[in-house]
Amino acid sequence: MDDIDTQKRICVSAEAVYVVSLLILSLSVAMTAASNYGVSMIVAPAYIIWMKLSESISWITFGQCEYIVQGALFILFCILMKRVKIVYFSSFLTGVIYGLVLDMWRLIPVLNPDVTEPGSLPAWQNVILFALGMVMTSFSISLFFKTYLYPQVYDFFVKGITAHYNLDRGKFKTAFDFTCLGVSLLLSFVLFGKIVAVGVGTVIITCFNGLLISLFGRLTDKFITVKPTFENFAEKFALQ
Repeated sequence: MDDIDTQKRICVSAEAVYVVSLLILSLSVAMTAASNYGVSMIVAPAYIIWMKLSESISWITFGQCEYIVQGALFILFCILMKRVKIVYFSSFLTGVIYGLVLDMWRLIPVLNPDVTEPGSLPAWQNVILFALGMVMTSFSISLFFKTYLYPQVYDFFVKGITAHYNLDRGKFKTAFDFTCLGVSLLLSFVLFGKIVAVGVGTVIITCFNGLLISLFGRLTDKFITVKPTFENFAEKFALQ
């Protein structure tokens, strides 16, 4: 039966999945930020830092603050893995590319906070932006987990640690999300003395992101098979 199901699946290039995932993820983050219901708990620390730094540094961008936060998480990852491999740095490179593409999406007026103040659109449009952004975030991450190329550091952290310590990815992802939520609240109070960037949408994403990622992972497995175009190159990205 499994062989029959495999024959029905569409074979997709892992490299193409990587590019599509990167584009969808960065767009979804821009969309949730524009809705003003609260950004994803994963990007909230970087978003809060950007909000604070932008008060005195006009040229700094949300994407650039992502590099800073992901760089710190990358160091923690290497400590927990108890080793550093050159290929690991490709995850940070993905984070840099993600940040650049995120800033690119924010050139669209409705997603640009300098042009359209977050939350200023009619309520139904904000709801659509948030809902689509949340679903697209989970979908893109589920795709990232299917390619050998490393995702941005946030998701690489989950992928690498669960593989290294043989942990349940869905449960660990949920725990990681709640930890990010806690860090976001702490940063919010320390830097602003109140809750900023974290809203009801952030809590919703935190509760359901891990479940949606697992769901999308199972659904896509029914329809596509992700295989590397360059198999010898893909072997260099083995985590173990």
